[in-house]
Amino acid sequence: MCHKFPVSELQSASIISSAGQRHSLSSPLTIVQPRENVLTETFLRAQASRLPADATVVYTGPNGVPCVDGTPVLSQATIPRTMRRLAQSILKRDSQWDTTAAYMAILRRTKAQAVLAQYGPMGVAALPACKKLNVPLIVQFHGADASKHDILATYRDSYRELFAKADAVVAVSSAMRERLIRLGADKHKTILNIYGVDTEAIRPQENLPSSPTLLSVGRFVEKKAPYLTLMAFARAHRQVPEGRLRMIGDGVLLGPCIDLAKALGIEPSVDFLGSQPNDVVTKELAQARAFVQHSIEASDGDCEGTPLAILEAGAAGLPVIATRHAGIPEVVVDGQTGFLVAEKDIDAMSRHMVNLLSDRDQAAKIGKAARERIEAEFDVRVSVSNLWSIIERCMHSHVNRRP
Repeated sequence: MCHKFPVSELQSASIISSAGQRHSLSSPLTIVQPRENVLTETFLRAQASRLPADATVVYTGPNGVPCVDGTPVLSQATIPRTMRRLAQSILKRDSQWDTTAAYMAILRRTKAQAVLAQYGPMGVAALPACKKLNVPLIVQFHGADASKHDILATYRDSYRELFAKADAVVAVSSAMRERLIRLGADKHKTILNIYGVDTEAIRPQENLPSSPTLLSVGRFVEKKAPYLTLMAFARAHRQVPEGRLRMIGDGVLLGPCIDLAKALGIEPSVDFLGSQPNDVVTKELAQARAFVQHSIEASDGDCEGTPLAILEAGAAGLPVIATRHAGIPEVVVDGQTGFLVAEKDIDAMSRHMVNLLSDRDQAAKIGKAARERIEAEFDVRVSVSNLWSIIERCMHSHVNRRP
């Protein structure tokens, strides 16, 4: 499906690039994303809606077919599809010929002046069309696409070409930037731009609740390690029996985690809320004493980028207990806006849980510092402005390179 984000009167003004060239903020921008309606990726839509451009968001449909308004760009009727397959065979086109033709059609239709690819594999898919039409390509990596073993193995050669031909590569944490450079990305065009959250929409609590409740938000998958959060809470619960843990999320580890809570004897003190929309998450943040997340590098290499839930928790004025993993240490200042522990150190996580569950004043003080840091350093407006500056510079330099 395709979404159009109209440009407001304010955004329709022109701005001066760092190179001194004036660009209209209504520049046509095509954003390619792998799928639609994924609850954990609502930030991509929010990001697209805030970019000061005439942005068209294109999602990948069934079988990898690029779609606009829910309709494949290239007709999937029997005769046209058969004719394309014949042409592909006769002309000895590669297996991605259909996809490239579809992206070229989209770029021509939208008159795109740049393409923003969300996730590395989408950059690979869009690259041939961008090359053929001489459209600058900016690729933003998010997590698994820069770390998961099977993805890196599948795209090893394609990533090398992507790194060589893309106009910019955007990483959402310093750890990810270093990883991408080790994979072959040019350090001069691999740019750090950490996510931001809407600090106007997420307001801090007037007072932290008296109820000693911890909140966890994230998919029940290995890299989020919800079972380690449960194990740490079980130890904290022995010292603070009135403490509660509320966990929002769904995934393959949900069932095993429910069983683990029973086995640990903490089932009555743990609430498994399943997947919830943003408004429910916001309400839960307002009722919690602290936020907990025990992210680790999974056995398949999967790592975080910079977890959005941690940014949202800080914006809500909650102290965060988390691990020294990926981009988390760039957000959470240990001992000031939260506490950081080594991956899989449940003893240390448990101790910090006990401290915050037992000391409301300390939690409030740290939570206030967390809010101030998120508001000053990680507002979505700053993040989107930085991303637009990257896109704008690429458009300008690409124009200058044209013969």
